Amino acid sequence: MTESPADRSNSRSGNRRTPPARNGRGESPVTRETVLKAALEIVDRDGVESLSMRRLAEAVGRDPMVIYRHVANKAAVLDGIAEIIFAQLAVDPSAPDWATELRSVANDFRRLALAHPRVVPLLVTRPLATPLGLRSPAVIRPLEDILALLTGAGFAGADALHIYRMVFGFLYGHVLNELQEMVERAEETDEVLRLGLHRLPIGQFPLIRELAPVLASYDGASELERGLDILLTGLAATIPRHG
Repeated sequence: MTESPADRSNSRSGNRRTPPARNGRGESPVTRETVLKAALEIVDRDGVESLSMRRLAEAVGRDPMVIYRHVANKAAVLDGIAEIIFAQLAVDPSAPDWATELRSVANDFRRLALAHPRVVPLLVTRPLATPLGLRSPAVIRPLEDILALLTGAGFAGADALHIYRMVFGFLYGHVLNELQEMVERAEETDEVLRLGLHRLPIGQFPLIRELAPVLASYDGASELERGLDILLTGLAATIPRHG
C-alpha cells in the first residue's frame, strides 16, 4: 500500500500529542479549567515557587492578559489548584459507619497527597488563608459532607465540627511529615549514617540515635492507620452520641 503524505507526516510526528480543538481564529480555546490544569502541571513538576503568571501563560500558549480573564491573580491560581485536588476527595455522608468512612477519606487524602507532593502545602494553607464563605464549593464540600456524616451518626453539630478538625489536623500533619526528606545518604546500610545522625553530639541525643532503625524504616501507610486507630477510638469513647 502506498503511504500517503498524511501517513508520512503522522509517522514523523512520533508520540507528539494531538493538538486540542481550535476556535474559528485557529487558536485553542482557553477556559479556567485549562488554566488551572496547566498550573497544576507546573507545580507538580517544578514546585509552587516556579509558578508565575507569565510562565502559566506560556504553558497555555497565550498572552498573559488572556490568563487574567479566567483567574484574577496568582493567589486565585493557587486557590484553584487546591480546588482541583479537593474536588477529587469524595465523602459519603450516608455511610453506615462514620469511623470507617473517615478512615477511607483519610487514606484517599494521603493518596492524593502522594500523587501531588508539591501541592500539599497549598492543600494545608490555602483554605485557611481564605474566609470560609469565599472558598470554592469544591474545597468546603468535604466539610459539609463530613458534618452530615457525623450528625447523621448521632453527634451534635459542635462535636461533629470538633471531630472534623481533629481528623484533618492529624491528617495534614501526617502527610507533611511523611513527605519530609529523612534519608541523607540512601546508599548507607547503617541507619545512623543514612539519616545523618552522626552529625549530632553523641551524648546529647541518645534516644534519637537509638531509634535510628525505626526512623529509617518509616512506613507512611502503617503510621497513618495506627494514628487513626488511636484518634478515632479516642473520639468515639469521649464524645457522646444521641439517638
